[in-house]
Amino acid sequence: MTQERTYLGVPLHKPKVAFFELSSCEGCQLQIVNNEATLLDFLSLVEIVNFREAMTERSNDYEIAFVEGSVTRADEITRLTEIRRNAAVLVALGSCACFGGVNQLKNRFHDIAWVKKEVYGKHPVETEAEAKPLEAFVRVDLKIFGCPIKKEEVEKIVTNVALGRPVQHPKFPVCMECKANENICLFDLGEPCLGPVTRAGCDSWCPNSRMGCWGCRGPADDANVEQLRNIAKKHGISAEAMLDRLECFGGFASHVDEIRGKAKAKKTASAAKGGVNPPSSPLGKGRRR
Repeated sequence: MTQERTYLGVPLHKPKVAFFELSSCEGCQLQIVNNEATLLDFLSLVEIVNFREAMTERSNDYEIAFVEGSVTRADEITRLTEIRRNAAVLVALGSCACFGGVNQLKNRFHDIAWVKKEVYGKHPVETEAEAKPLEAFVRVDLKIFGCPIKKEEVEKIVTNVALGRPVQHPKFPVCMECKANENICLFDLGEPCLGPVTRAGCDSWCPNSRMGCWGCRGPADDANVEQLRNIAKKHGISAEAMLDRLECFGGFASHVDEIRGKAKAKKTASAAKGGVNPPSSPLGKGRRR
């Protein structure tokens, strides 16, 4: 007989948990399965009733639903609405669920048929609309950031949920973790990096491997994107290179829209003053500039 889990002598309730995926690579779910060292301890805290990537059993009787992926089709809206109806707590799992993720890059082009043709050629693919995060359609109770998620962070969050403790994400940027890990600043190596403005919690995962942060966890509290652009300019990194990073996962969408809007207004004003038309985008038809 399995020994009952307790916390400070109080029996723990094992919430019924389900994992689901929408438009995604399922890499975030794979992260959970890959955590062999502590997987059994993690599983002892919850009762998993639906997890297509790891088990064949299925049940719609769950309290917590972890949903990976962005919403790109009408049937996904229907499915997500049903999951929300069944779940007491709905968790957006990973950057796609939180912000739209890499999938939302197609939103910069305003012709879905053209995007499908360019990416998939003659192969039929069901993708009907812009990629959007879960909260565009349903209430999201908790977000777990990252692409992929940090499995240690998921375990910590689930432990807090099981124990009824509040979940708090770091408010400071990745730069602080990077400095604590005694990394060389990647700007000094000529590498673009969003560490100064991205929410911490990954233990500076990418900079630890000498790769600049791409902002998959979204903006830290009070992120100063304008100062980030000044830092990049000081180190000879183009504004366009930084904008490409800011656009990648969707977390900085509002900042990007503001920056591009100002740039467009400046070009229009300059063209009107000089009597010439502003140059067209070198990145192809449909790219929002």
